[in-house]
Formats: sequence, structure tokens, C-alpha cells
Amino acid sequence: MTRLLSVVLTGLSTGSIYALVALGFVLLYKAAGVVNFAHGSLLLLGTYVTARTWETVGFPAAVGLGVLTGAGAALVIQRLLAEQMRDAAPVALAIMTIGVDIVLSTELSRRMGPDITVLGHPWGGAAVRLGAVAVPANRAIALGVAALVIAAFLLAFRFTGWGVAMRAAAEDPEAAALVGVRVRRVVTTSWMLAGGLAVVAGIFLAGSPTPGLSPAVGLVALRALPAAILGGLDSTTGALVGGLIVGVAEGLAAGYQDELAVFGRGSGEVVPYIVMIAVLLIRPAGLFGTRAAGRV
Repeated sequence: MTRLLSVVLTGLSTGSIYALVALGFVLLYKAAGVVNFAHGSLLLLGTYVTARTWETVGFPAAVGLGVLTGAGAALVIQRLLAEQMRDAAPVALAIMTIGVDIVLSTELSRRMGPDITVLGHPWGGAAVRLGAVAVPANRAIALGVAALVIAAFLLAFRFTGWGVAMRAAAEDPEAAALVGVRVRRVVTTSWMLAGGLAVVAGIFLAGSPTPGLSPAVGLVALRALPAAILGGLDSTTGALVGGLIVGVAEGLAAGYQDELAVFGRGSGEVVPYIVMIAVLLIRPAGLFGTRAAGRV
């Protein structure tokens, strides 16, 4: 029982980080209909800036610089590339972001080299104990931060002018523009928020039990994408639920890998995609996604 509880708590804490990344996918898809495959590179870029500056300016200021870098890089991609392709097919925009991801990740990998970079988390390798189960404080804090951030976005979508504008822009951009919604501003804000959220997730990913920052941290976006899809690409709640489902499923596969040895070592890495496929077979729009209406 203790083993199961430990695995589930670890999965929930990891899933909360996936949820932050998935929320970035959802924000951008709701506002602009774009799936940004460069999300992992933005995560890596902002986290790298934090890792390089925390000794000089302190950890809180370094986190701020990292988040601003991620948001600024997302803004550059949106203004210089995505906006110029706004009339292109969604698949063309997706391919463009894949190209950006390759360029950014290659350059960052070259700069980082094979070394692991420490981010200087104030809580270090401390653990939070729940009875006989210990969870790294870094992951416990990530779970709390993810819950607060997603709750804040849920409230913002429902009760703020920006949230109403985003919902209107997502439903019908042309009609929204006609009634005074500044669709361009909504899209730009969504790009920047998604970039900043990715960095917040990256900072937690590079903390305990992970030894530090390496180029592999950027690959987390590939695991968070199934979370966003199975939860529903247009659902904020789906980002949270999808992230937690993927995290727990991945944790169970890793925690019981001896019992699952028949499927081969490292099978936990494909679990997010297996879960995603299983959910989409039953609910093609995801657990909380909006089903498209059609005429028959």
C-alpha cells in the first residue's frame, strides 16, 4: 500500500507540471487555433536563463528573468512568423513551429553541452512527508502552484474582460472583431502567457529529484501534449485533468516496471501516448473538449 501511495503521489506531482505545460497548449489553441510544437524549446530557453542568472541576481529575480525570456521569445515567434502566416492552413503553422523548435533546441543544446546546470532552488532536495511516504518538496510545491495557476485562469476566463474576449475570439474571430474585441491583442497575450507558463514548468522540472537542467528537460512538452489532447485542446480544466492522468499513468508504469517487464524497460515513456489514444477512441474531442457540431 505504501508503495502504491508513493507512486500515485509522485505521479500527481509530476502530472501537475505536465498540466502547466498543457495549459500553454490550450491557451494558444483557444486563442489562435495553433498547436505550438516549439513549446519545449521556449521552456528550455527560459529555464536556461534562470540557471545562468540565479547566482548573480538571486533565485526569485532569476525566475522572473526566465519567465520574461520565455514570454518574449513567444512574442517574437508570434509577431515575426505566426502573424505573417495567419492566413495559412493550421498544419502549415504547426510545421513552422516544428522548425523553430529544431533551431532553438539545437542552439541551446550546443550552449549547454553535456553538463548538468543547477538552478539553485531555495528548497533544495528537501522532502515533504505524508506518513511513511516522502515526496520531494519541489514537486509538492509544483502541485500547489499548478492548482493555483489553473484556478486563476478558470476564474479569468469566466469573470474578466480578457477571458470573455478570448472566448469570443476562439468562437468566431471575425464576429469578435466586429463587436470591438481586439483579437490581435488577445492572440499576442496568449502566446506570451503560454511561453511564461512553460518556463515555470521547466523550473520545477529541473529541481529535485532531477539533478538539474539538461537539454532533455525540453522534451517534457512532448509528454504534456498528450495531456492537453486527451483533456481537450480547448479546455482549461482538461489541461489539469489530462496532466494528472498522464503523470499518474507514467508513475505507475515506472513504479511497477518489474511487474511490467514483459513490455520492455522504459515502457513508461510511451504510456502518455497509449493513454491518449485510448481516451480519443472513446471521446475524439478529449475528456472536456468541445464536440464539433455537424449536419447530417
